[in-house]
Amino acid sequence: MKTVKPFAGVLAPVLTPFKKDLAPDRERFVAHCLWLLEQGIAGLAVFGTTSEANSLSAEERMDLLDALIAGGIRPELLMPGTGCCALTDTMRLTAHAVRNGCGGVLMLPPFYYKPVSDDGLFAHVAEVIERVGDTRLRIYLYHIPPVAVVGYSLDLMERLIKEYPSVVIGLKDSSGNWKNTEAILKRFPGFDVFPGSEVFLLSALRAGGMGCITATANVNGMAVRDLYDRWRTPEADRLQDEITKLRKIIEAYPMIPALKQILAHFRNDPAWAAVRPPLVRLTRTDAQALIAALEQKKFALAA
Repeated sequence: MKTVKPFAGVLAPVLTPFKKDLAPDRERFVAHCLWLLEQGIAGLAVFGTTSEANSLSAEERMDLLDALIAGGIRPELLMPGTGCCALTDTMRLTAHAVRNGCGGVLMLPPFYYKPVSDDGLFAHVAEVIERVGDTRLRIYLYHIPPVAVVGYSLDLMERLIKEYPSVVIGLKDSSGNWKNTEAILKRFPGFDVFPGSEVFLLSALRAGGMGCITATANVNGMAVRDLYDRWRTPEADRLQDEITKLRKIIEAYPMIPALKQILAHFRNDPAWAAVRPPLVRLTRTDAQALIAALEQKKFALAA
């Protein structure tokens, strides 16, 4: 049983801002990450789906990680996504994160070839661990079959945990399926499980989960953190209902462009609306409808 929990609470998979030429905007990125920590976010899961990581090169990811640390963010608060289709890219990104003292890495499985066996996925993760060869490495598996299609089965999780108990220590479950999250929690007590949406936060905490890693923490992190802090109180179900309702408003639109539009509007900073192709911004009609729905709920971005 592990005694050290590198991450617990509400983590934000951080949005990546872009300049007019679609280069990553380091200054806005660092500022946003610092703001998230000020809101009580427990950790920053940079370079995941919400970060548009698969539209970023390995060099861009490493450059942004270096910028965060140079900007004063403690590396132990960082859980960079390092999973790529290419074994060598995954190894490079993982080794870079470990050298910089990151608290862990979030590892997407290699997802291009389908179908692939558990043996193949095990070999990929094992190869990365052996090539990095650093006892400081901590891996959180990233299970997101609605996007990647390829995922981590329970049997594969068990095999990895058994073979690398001090390395493979947790998982982000973005399956969107509470029964899957619940099954993982029941089968692997002590494994650090984070659902990928605050909709499941209260249920996860009551079942032994560690918190959540949720895209909407980019704009509503303080409220999600409030539920995490008060999940044992009589107010917990009401707080869960409130953050779930806000989530439903946002996810009625493409999530990443919607979150960026919220930042652009409420910060009066239009540059935040930029996404990198193949994603596109919200249409003017959708942007206006989203903001109107949020304002009707009296939503305001925390200072």
